[in-house]
Amino acid sequence: MRVIAGKAKRLQLKTPQGMETRPTTDRIKETLFNMIQDEIYDTCFLDLFSGSGGIGIEALSRGARKACFVEQSKAAVDVIKENIRYTHFEEQAEVLHCTAAAALKMLQGKDCFDIVFMDPPYGRGLETEILKNPVFYQVLQDKALIIIEADLDTKLSEVELSGFRILKEKIYKTNKHIFLEKI
Repeated sequence: MRVIAGKAKRLQLKTPQGMETRPTTDRIKETLFNMIQDEIYDTCFLDLFSGSGGIGIEALSRGARKACFVEQSKAAVDVIKENIRYTHFEEQAEVLHCTAAAALKMLQGKDCFDIVFMDPPYGRGLETEILKNPVFYQVLQDKALIIIEADLDTKLSEVELSGFRILKEKIYKTNKHIFLEKI
């Protein structure tokens, strides 16, 4: 896994050992960032369920002002911190070792994010829990972009989308990205 473009272009990133995380492949990451490239510069980026931190680091490399990484696994947090040091983004990065729900409480009243990427474990409904959490809505800028990486079977109901609208879905072979906007 590597940084695709920007300041840290071509730098190899480490990934946590084991099967707890599913790093977004370089090909899918490149497609995703080509789709949102014009929206990245000078943003505050939230990477929920960060894994190795590759998505947030890619955002910083492409011009995001700040990125916050949220990860529950201690081993993954250690890898994120190492990747941030290696890519020299320590001044722009914040790493929270906790659940996504706990992180939202910690961020409430502190940060408002322009872009959120969440890649929760598949099949557990964690993306729905986040979308329905009133604190999540409060930590977002108006018209914030939310990107959910999910399995192909994930469907979001109107109840789950209260306060958000679907902009588009990008379907890959094994998963998809759902693009939402805060309304």
